[in-house]
Amino acid sequence: MPNMYRFQHPEFLTGWSLVPVLLIVFLVLVSWKRRSMKRIGDLALVKQLIKGYSPIRFTLKFIAAALALGAIITGAANLQKPGKMEDVSRKGVDVMIALDVSKSMLADDIKPNRLERAKQFVNRLMEKMENDRVGLILFAGRAYVQMPLTTDHGAARMYVQSAGPDAVPSQGTVIGQALRIANASFNSKERKFKAVVLISDGEDHDPEALQLTESLAKNGIMLNTVGIGSPDGVPLVDPETNEVRKDAEGRPIITKLNEAELQQLASGTKGLYIRLDDAEDAADKVKAKLDTIEQQALGDEAFTSYASYFQWFLAAAFLLLIIESLIPERKIKLT
Repeated sequence: MPNMYRFQHPEFLTGWSLVPVLLIVFLVLVSWKRRSMKRIGDLALVKQLIKGYSPIRFTLKFIAAALALGAIITGAANLQKPGKMEDVSRKGVDVMIALDVSKSMLADDIKPNRLERAKQFVNRLMEKMENDRVGLILFAGRAYVQMPLTTDHGAARMYVQSAGPDAVPSQGTVIGQALRIANASFNSKERKFKAVVLISDGEDHDPEALQLTESLAKNGIMLNTVGIGSPDGVPLVDPETNEVRKDAEGRPIITKLNEAELQQLASGTKGLYIRLDDAEDAADKVKAKLDTIEQQALGDEAFTSYASYFQWFLAAAFLLLIIESLIPERKIKLT
């Protein structure tokens, strides 16, 4: 819809909640001034002493300041109007990347640790997917969409870089839930152009995940799995205490790569399983597999030009602040 206005950063509009707070502060201040006048002494005498003070001017100064704040907030949100849409199309596939951020991914059997090596792989893969839309799912004891499908790979890399165990409070490895969310993230009307790349040590056996591969296959989704870690395993170290975690019987907990489950998941959708050793090599192989998926022509909204109007709101705020500073609280005596 070419004439629809939008805000580039609508999250800044929450700043409007400050305006009612300022109004409450203003009313409290006015009420305090009135009570103070009554406490000082004779009201008529007090009014005589402050006859130069103008409540109306004080109110006008507040209104100007409040409007300036509103204009600054609106300017920060950047009101935009779509301009000319260039006739640009591309061919690509939709790829949801599901990244395991459980604490076992902090194991250092792969240097610097499993999670950092996984991030390196994701960044290398996205560099090779410039024509594709990507989305990001983080999972541990729960799974959630960190970023829906987008062509903004820069934002995707930022989310990948900040991913860690703290992003998902509950621990575990719910691969099944991550796959279910990935399945729901695609266009259900299409039966092709879709893939999931799951990166995990596969440590916890998740029977639901194997059951979900049938649904993924029916929806035309190729699941590629990337295993990270050592099949022999290493002791699991608590990142907060830097001590080896132990089970109820006092034995060290060993975290190891569960290759069998990850291989089963990939084979259920005719996808690829690869163990992650070298990030560049793994990215090349996964990209080659993704290239076997039939691609679709996609219009890209990123090529629409937008006219921005933030400068008008900032100019109005600047003018209102000047007006506020020029309004005296005291009445002007005419001689």
